[in-house]
Amino acid sequence: MQDAVDRSATFPVWPQGEAPGAIASPVVFQLEEKLTGPSAFDRSVTGVRSPQITVYAPQNPNGVGILVTPGGSYRRVVLDKEGSALAPFFNARGYTLFVMTYRLPGDGHTEGANAPLADVQRAMRTLRARAREWQLAPDRLGVMGFSAGGHAAASLGTRYAEKVSPVLDDIDVLSARPAFMALVYPVITMRKEIDHPGSRHELIGDSPAEQQIHHYSLEERADSNTPPTFLLHAVDDPAVKVENSVVLFTALRRLGVPVEMHLFEQGAHGFGIRDAQGLPAALWPELMMNWIETKV
Repeated sequence: MQDAVDRSATFPVWPQGEAPGAIASPVVFQLEEKLTGPSAFDRSVTGVRSPQITVYAPQNPNGVGILVTPGGSYRRVVLDKEGSALAPFFNARGYTLFVMTYRLPGDGHTEGANAPLADVQRAMRTLRARAREWQLAPDRLGVMGFSAGGHAAASLGTRYAEKVSPVLDDIDVLSARPAFMALVYPVITMRKEIDHPGSRHELIGDSPAEQQIHHYSLEERADSNTPPTFLLHAVDDPAVKVENSVVLFTALRRLGVPVEMHLFEQGAHGFGIRDAQGLPAALWPELMMNWIETKV
C-alpha cells in the first residue's frame, strides 16, 4: 500500500485546476484524516473545487485503465478505502488505476446535481486523450464506482453523451463512454422505496419533481449502448439496498447489455477490500478482474 502511494502521481481533471462551474460555489476544500479507520490511509475530502486524478500505475501495464470514483454519500469523497487500497491488488494484474475526486451535487456549483457527471466525463476524456502516456489503449478504459461514487460511475455509463458542461478544448470533443462499468454497492435509483436517502437528498432534494427522479434513476437511463456492466453488492447492506444493483441488472438484461452480478450474503456497506477480508466477498477483486478480461 505504502509503495503504491509512494509511486503515485496526481494531476488536475480540469486544465485550470478549479472546475469552471466551481465559480458559483461557496465551499472550501478540506482534507479529513482517519475518517474511515485508524490508519494513515483512511482519508477523505469535502468541499472539492479542483477535482484531481491520482494515478496508480503497475510495473507491467496490461493496456487497461480504470477510472475509480470512490463513495461518500455525495457529501465527501473517500480517498483510500475505495481508492488507494485497491492499487496493490489491481496493479498486480497489470491494471492502471486512476482514482479521482469529484465535486459534490449539493455544493452549489453551476452544474448543480450534474457537477459530479461533468467531472467524470472530463476525467474519462482526459484519460482517453493521454492514454499512450501510461501504455494504455484508448478503447480499453473503464470506470469503477463505489456507493455514491457508483452513481457517479453509472451516470457516466448511461449519460456519457449528455452535455453538462461547456466545451473547453479538443479533449471535450472526445467520447466519454467507458468500455465497461464495474459498480460496487452502487447507488442507482432515486425511487423512494429503495433509494439511498442521503444521496437522494444531495442530488434532488426532499421534494423532487417526477422528472428529476427519472433523470437521476440510472436504471431508467440505460439503453442498448450502455457499456457491459459488473455489479457487486452485499445482501445485508443496511445503507444502499441491494435492490439498487438488482434493478440495474434487470434493466440491462432486458436491453441485451452484457451484465454480471455477484450478491454476497454478508458484507454490509462500504466493505471495500479491507473490510471484506475473512468473508466470501473478499474474492470480489478477482471476480471483477476475471470479468473485465472477457470484455476488453
